[in-house]
Amino acid sequence: MGEWNSRGLRGSALEELINLTNERYRELGLALIQKIPTPITPVEIEKRSRHITLAYFDKKSTVDYIGAVQGVPVCFDAKECAGDTFSLQNVHPHQMAFMEEFERQQGIAFLLVSYTQKELYYYLRFEKLKEFYERSLNGGRKSFRFDETEAGFFLPKVNGIFVPYLNGLQKDLELREK
Repeated sequence: MGEWNSRGLRGSALEELINLTNERYRELGLALIQKIPTPITPVEIEKRSRHITLAYFDKKSTVDYIGAVQGVPVCFDAKECAGDTFSLQNVHPHQMAFMEEFERQQGIAFLLVSYTQKELYYYLRFEKLKEFYERSLNGGRKSFRFDETEAGFFLPKVNGIFVPYLNGLQKDLELREK
């Protein structure tokens, strides 16, 4: 049996919790968010079972999730961070470009960061992500530290909701109105 922490399975537990959260939000009529599948081109297919055994990524994907929350278009990506420092190499230029364009179209873009050792979820506003990202492009740190995060955007546990990102979205919207 292979190691579960191989590169291809990173984030799958987080993704599953977000998928369950999205389903619960849909059931409650609060949001309709879809996981965007990563486009692949099959290379080898097992004839009997018709399972893909070898494939390559077609093109760079944009973000993990897209949808609407009570009329507000949203898109976000989910990332994991094992320590206190989040490397911005985990956010690709094409993802930044997509999120920036999404924001220009009056949508809300953000990252959900799971601090795995701390068992904390964090809603990283696009504006803050962009600040960190531009700093890295201008010769500054290529990461951001836990102590640089915005305290009000950690997502406390909510009964029945695994990753309660709507709480972060609400705070994000309130900041934008100011």
